[in-house]
Amino acid sequence: MTRTERLLALLQLLRSYRYPVAAATLAERLGVSVRSIYRDIDTLKTQGVEIEGSAGIGYILQSDYQLPPLMFDAHEVDALMLGLHWVMRHTDPQLEAAARNAVAKIRAILPDTLAQQINYPSLMVAPPGNDSNLRFLADIREAIHKRRKLDLVYADKHGAPSSRRVWPIALGFFEEARVLACWCELRQAFRHFRLDRITGVTISDELCPQSRYQLLKAWKTAEGIAQAKTY
Repeated sequence: MTRTERLLALLQLLRSYRYPVAAATLAERLGVSVRSIYRDIDTLKTQGVEIEGSAGIGYILQSDYQLPPLMFDAHEVDALMLGLHWVMRHTDPQLEAAARNAVAKIRAILPDTLAQQINYPSLMVAPPGNDSNLRFLADIREAIHKRRKLDLVYADKHGAPSSRRVWPIALGFFEEARVLACWCELRQAFRHFRLDRITGVTISDELCPQSRYQLLKAWKTAEGIAQAKTY
Protein backbone atom coordinates (compact mmCIF):
# COMPACT_ATOMS: atom_id res chain seq x y z
CA MET A 1 0.00 0.00 0.00
CA THR A 2 1.41 3.37 -1.02
CA ARG A 3 1.24 6.31 1.37
CA THR A 4 -1.43 7.96 -0.79
CA GLU A 5 -3.53 4.81 -0.61
CA ARG A 6 -2.96 4.68 3.15
CA LEU A 7 -4.11 8.27 3.59
CA LEU A 8 -7.34 7.51 1.71
CA ALA A 9 -7.81 4.33 3.75
CA LEU A 10 -7.26 6.32 6.96
CA LEU A 11 -9.89 8.85 5.90
CA GLN A 12 -12.34 6.05 5.17
CA LEU A 13 -11.66 4.53 8.58
CA LEU A 14 -12.22 7.85 10.34
CA ARG A 15 -15.44 8.22 8.37
CA SER A 16 -16.76 5.01 9.90
CA TYR A 17 -16.38 6.17 13.53
CA ARG A 18 -18.90 8.46 15.18
CA TYR A 19 -16.74 8.94 18.27
CA PRO A 20 -13.01 9.61 18.76
CA VAL A 21 -10.89 6.58 17.87
CA ALA A 22 -7.45 5.90 19.32
CA ALA A 23 -4.37 6.04 17.11
CA ALA A 24 -3.50 2.51 18.26
CA THR A 25 -6.81 1.23 16.86
CA LEU A 26 -6.23 2.98 13.53
CA ALA A 27 -2.67 1.63 13.39
CA GLU A 28 -3.88 -1.93 13.99
CA ARG A 29 -6.56 -1.65 11.32
CA LEU A 30 -4.08 -0.33 8.74
CA GLY A 31 -1.14 -2.52 9.75
CA VAL A 32 1.24 0.37 10.47
CA SER A 33 2.87 1.90 13.52
CA VAL A 34 1.18 4.41 15.79
CA ARG A 35 3.90 6.91 14.84
CA SER A 36 2.87 6.54 11.18
CA ILE A 37 -0.72 7.34 12.12
CA TYR A 38 0.40 10.51 13.89
CA ARG A 39 2.33 11.60 10.77
CA ASP A 40 -0.61 10.76 8.49
CA ILE A 41 -3.05 12.71 10.68
CA ASP A 42 -0.75 15.75 10.52
CA THR A 43 -0.50 15.40 6.72
CA LEU A 44 -4.27 15.26 6.33
CA LYS A 45 -4.71 18.32 8.55
CA THR A 46 -2.24 20.34 6.45
CA GLN A 47 -4.28 19.38 3.37
CA GLY A 48 -7.40 20.94 4.87
CA VAL A 49 -9.19 17.93 6.36
CA GLU A 50 -10.79 18.85 9.69
CA ILE A 51 -9.73 16.24 12.23
CA GLU A 52 -10.16 16.91 15.93
CA GLY A 53 -8.30 15.19 18.75
CA SER A 54 -4.78 14.47 19.85
CA ALA A 55 -2.43 11.67 20.89
CA GLY A 56 -3.76 9.80 23.90
CA ILE A 57 -7.31 11.08 23.39
CA GLY A 58 -8.28 9.89 19.94
CA TYR A 59 -9.32 11.42 16.62
CA ILE A 60 -12.63 12.18 14.96
CA LEU A 61 -13.30 13.44 11.44
CA GLN A 62 -15.27 16.69 11.38
CA SER A 63 -15.21 17.44 7.65
CA ASP A 64 -14.31 15.16 4.75
CA TYR A 65 -15.01 17.50 1.83
CA GLN A 66 -11.54 16.75 0.47
CA LEU A 67 -12.41 13.09 -0.14
CA PRO A 68 -12.79 11.87 -3.73
CA PRO A 69 -16.33 11.28 -5.14
CA LEU A 70 -18.23 8.39 -3.59
CA MET A 71 -17.76 5.03 -5.28
CA PHE A 72 -18.44 1.44 -4.29
CA ASP A 73 -16.70 -1.81 -5.07
CA ALA A 74 -18.51 -5.03 -6.07
CA HIS A 75 -18.82 -6.36 -2.51
CA GLU A 76 -20.16 -3.04 -1.23
CA VAL A 77 -22.80 -3.01 -4.00
CA ASP A 78 -23.83 -6.55 -3.03
CA ALA A 79 -24.14 -5.52 0.62
CA LEU A 80 -26.15 -2.39 -0.19
CA MET A 81 -28.53 -4.17 -2.56
CA LEU A 82 -29.11 -7.07 -0.17
CA GLY A 83 -30.00 -4.65 2.61
CA LEU A 84 -32.20 -2.44 0.44
CA HIS A 85 -34.06 -5.39 -1.08
CA TRP A 86 -34.67 -6.71 2.43
CA VAL A 87 -36.20 -3.35 3.38
CA MET A 88 -38.44 -3.48 0.29
CA ARG A 89 -39.76 -6.90 1.29
CA HIS A 90 -40.04 -6.64 5.06
CA THR A 91 -41.14 -3.11 5.97
CA ASP A 92 -44.01 -0.70 5.41
CA PRO A 93 -44.80 1.01 2.06
CA GLN A 94 -43.08 4.27 3.03
CA LEU A 95 -39.78 2.54 3.77
CA GLU A 96 -40.18 0.37 0.67
CA ALA A 97 -40.47 3.52 -1.48
CA ALA A 98 -37.46 5.05 0.27
CA ALA A 99 -35.41 1.92 -0.45
CA ARG A 100 -36.41 1.96 -4.13
CA ASN A 101 -35.37 5.61 -4.38
CA ALA A 102 -32.03 4.78 -2.78
CA VAL A 103 -31.46 1.97 -5.30
CA ALA A 104 -32.16 4.40 -8.17
CA LYS A 105 -29.68 6.95 -6.76
CA ILE A 106 -26.97 4.31 -6.31
CA ARG A 107 -27.56 2.94 -9.81
CA ALA A 108 -27.16 6.45 -11.25
CA ILE A 109 -23.58 6.83 -9.97
CA LEU A 110 -22.31 3.35 -10.82
CA PRO A 111 -20.41 2.43 -13.98
CA ASP A 112 -22.18 -0.06 -16.26
CA THR A 113 -20.13 -3.01 -15.03
CA LEU A 114 -21.33 -2.52 -11.44
CA ALA A 115 -24.84 -1.42 -12.40
CA GLN A 116 -25.42 -4.93 -13.76
CA GLN A 117 -25.25 -6.19 -10.17
CA ILE A 118 -28.34 -4.10 -9.45
CA ASN A 119 -30.22 -5.15 -12.59
CA TYR A 120 -29.33 -8.81 -12.15
CA PRO A 121 -28.57 -9.38 -8.43
CA SER A 122 -27.00 -12.62 -7.25
CA LEU A 123 -28.24 -12.25 -3.65
CA MET A 124 -31.98 -12.69 -3.15
CA VAL A 125 -34.32 -11.87 -0.27
CA ALA A 126 -37.25 -14.13 0.58
CA PRO A 127 -40.75 -12.61 0.91
CA PRO A 128 -42.12 -11.98 4.43
CA GLY A 129 -43.72 -14.97 6.08
CA ASN A 130 -46.04 -13.12 8.45
CA ASP A 131 -47.90 -10.06 7.16
CA SER A 132 -49.12 -9.20 10.67
CA ASN A 133 -45.53 -8.23 11.49
CA LEU A 134 -45.97 -5.23 9.18
CA ARG A 135 -49.17 -3.95 10.83
CA PHE A 136 -48.78 -0.61 12.57
CA LEU A 137 -45.13 -0.43 11.51
CA ALA A 138 -45.54 2.98 9.86
CA ASP A 139 -47.37 4.42 12.90
CA ILE A 140 -44.72 3.15 15.29
CA ARG A 141 -41.90 4.56 13.16
CA GLU A 142 -43.70 7.92 13.04
CA ALA A 143 -44.02 7.98 16.82
CA ILE A 144 -40.33 7.17 17.21
CA HIS A 145 -39.28 9.95 14.83
CA LYS A 146 -41.64 12.49 16.43
CA ARG A 147 -40.81 11.43 20.02
CA ARG A 148 -44.48 10.71 20.75
CA LYS A 149 -45.89 8.31 23.27
CA LEU A 150 -47.90 5.35 21.98
CA ASP A 151 -51.09 3.78 23.29
CA LEU A 152 -51.04 0.05 22.56
CA VAL A 153 -53.77 -2.57 22.67
CA TYR A 154 -51.92 -5.83 23.10
CA ALA A 155 -52.57 -9.55 23.49
CA ASP A 156 -49.89 -11.55 25.29
CA LYS A 157 -48.80 -15.07 24.32
CA HIS A 158 -51.83 -16.48 26.16
CA GLY A 159 -54.22 -14.13 24.36
CA ALA A 160 -54.90 -11.98 27.41
CA PRO A 161 -55.56 -8.36 26.30
CA SER A 162 -54.08 -5.27 27.93
CA SER A 163 -53.62 -1.56 27.23
CA ARG A 164 -50.27 0.14 27.65
CA ARG A 165 -48.89 3.64 27.22
CA VAL A 166 -45.26 3.36 26.14
CA TRP A 167 -42.32 5.48 25.07
CA PRO A 168 -41.10 3.89 21.81
CA ILE A 169 -37.34 3.50 21.46
CA ALA A 170 -36.50 1.18 18.57
CA LEU A 171 -37.80 -1.61 16.34
CA GLY A 172 -36.07 -4.97 16.16
CA PHE A 173 -36.41 -6.94 12.92
CA PHE A 174 -36.04 -10.61 13.78
CA GLU A 175 -36.57 -13.57 11.47
CA GLU A 176 -39.94 -14.58 12.93
CA ALA A 177 -41.18 -11.32 14.44
CA ARG A 178 -40.82 -7.56 14.67
CA VAL A 179 -40.35 -6.31 18.22
CA LEU A 180 -40.90 -2.84 19.70
CA ALA A 181 -38.46 -1.87 22.44
CA CYS A 182 -39.98 0.76 24.73
CA TRP A 183 -40.43 2.13 28.22
CA CYS A 184 -43.75 1.01 29.70
CA GLU A 185 -45.47 3.51 31.97
CA LEU A 186 -47.60 0.81 33.62
CA ARG A 187 -44.63 -1.36 34.61
CA GLN A 188 -42.14 1.50 34.98
CA ALA A 189 -39.59 -0.59 33.15
CA PHE A 190 -38.28 -1.39 29.68
CA ARG A 191 -40.46 -3.84 27.78
CA HIS A 192 -40.48 -5.56 24.37
CA PHE A 193 -43.76 -6.01 22.49
CA ARG A 194 -44.15 -8.21 19.41
CA LEU A 195 -45.88 -6.36 16.57
CA ASP A 196 -47.88 -9.43 15.53
CA ARG A 197 -49.60 -9.37 18.94
CA ILE A 198 -50.49 -5.67 18.80
CA THR A 199 -54.15 -5.18 17.86
CA GLY A 200 -54.33 -1.40 18.09
CA VAL A 201 -52.00 1.62 18.01
CA THR A 202 -52.74 5.28 18.69
CA ILE A 203 -50.11 7.99 18.50
CA SER A 204 -50.46 10.23 21.55
CA ASP A 205 -50.10 14.00 21.51
CA GLU A 206 -47.79 13.70 24.51
CA LEU A 207 -44.05 13.92 24.02
CA CYS A 208 -41.78 11.37 25.65
CA PRO A 209 -40.08 13.12 28.60
CA GLN A 210 -36.66 11.86 27.49
CA SER A 211 -35.12 11.91 24.03
CA ARG A 212 -34.94 8.65 22.10
CA TYR A 213 -31.15 8.77 22.35
CA GLN A 214 -31.28 8.97 26.14
CA LEU A 215 -33.75 6.10 26.27
CA LEU A 216 -31.75 4.05 23.80
CA LYS A 217 -28.58 4.54 25.82
CA ALA A 218 -30.33 3.39 28.99
CA TRP A 219 -31.96 0.43 27.21
CA LYS A 220 -28.64 -0.68 25.75
CA THR A 221 -27.05 -1.10 29.16
CA ALA A 222 -26.65 -4.70 30.25
CA GLU A 223 -29.07 -4.13 33.11
CA GLY A 224 -31.74 -2.58 30.88
CA ILE A 225 -31.68 -5.30 28.22
CA ALA A 226 -31.55 -8.10 30.78
CA GLN A 227 -34.58 -6.78 32.64
CA ALA A 228 -36.67 -5.98 29.57
CA LYS A 229 -39.31 -8.68 29.11
CA THR A 230 -40.92 -9.65 25.81
CA TYR A 231 -44.70 -10.04 25.82
